[in-house]
Amino acid sequence: MHRTRDGRWAAWAFLTPVAVYLLAFYAYPLYRNLDLSLRDYTVRSFVRGDAPFIGLGNYATVLGDPVFWPAVWHTAAFTGVSLLFQFSIGMALALFFHQHFPLSATLRALFLVPWLLPLIVSASTWSWMLNSDSGIVNAALRLTGADPVNWLTSPAWSLASVTLANIWIGIPFNLVVVYSGLQAMPAEIYEAAALDGSRPWSTFWRITFPLLRPVSAITLLLGLIYTLKVFDIIWIMTKGGPADASTTLATWSYRLGFGNLLPAFGPGAAVGNLLIVVAMVFGLVYIRTQR
Repeated sequence: MHRTRDGRWAAWAFLTPVAVYLLAFYAYPLYRNLDLSLRDYTVRSFVRGDAPFIGLGNYATVLGDPVFWPAVWHTAAFTGVSLLFQFSIGMALALFFHQHFPLSATLRALFLVPWLLPLIVSASTWSWMLNSDSGIVNAALRLTGADPVNWLTSPAWSLASVTLANIWIGIPFNLVVVYSGLQAMPAEIYEAAALDGSRPWSTFWRITFPLLRPVSAITLLLGLIYTLKVFDIIWIMTKGGPADASTTLATWSYRLGFGNLLPAFGPGAAVGNLLIVVAMVFGLVYIRTQR
């Protein structure tokens, strides 16, 4: 009895730091963000703490703003295209490195460089590469006789440019996770498939891909949550412009709350909460499907 009680106290002692961390850095910020979205905060009322309660007024303001639906579309396109290419290329590279050829470990380590670099470095590098006047991409186009493209200053190309940069940054994560899933697969299954005369393409669709579904699901979910909240890449490269052509919900939320001389704390928090709800919905769908 005494040992059981001591074990419970020890368990609570180990859980207490984690609980305090979650409350301080997750629960309390979420509560404050919800409170911001339900009150009419100005700079003065934010300091004094006497903002009036307006309920869902900030959400109505956000939904009625002409920037909202374009930002939703940009967020959906940015997220969907990023996930599609990140996962497809990451899986292709994982299958390629799974062959264990000479220097495969070295090359695999080099592919992790985009993931290890600080995002500000990666985004700044892409900004330089896609610069209209001095960028290496336009320099290569001039060598081939093609006209240069205003990658970051043209409404037709800005969203595609930041999406390309995000795809490049996210490929290593998908490579690592899918490769770990391939490593966990028993070799006996592939030996049996080879004895049955299964072709490589058939083996992938009938064996590899179905067995990778749990790994694929969590990879896509984490990629979705991460991509929904991508801010720094877009802000460094285009600041959501030109003319809101690359504005997503994440960059719009920041611009509302911090990017103006007269910040709109309430609407900015409301946009952030909408992103949280979207991420939670997909998380619940994932949990439901795993059952």
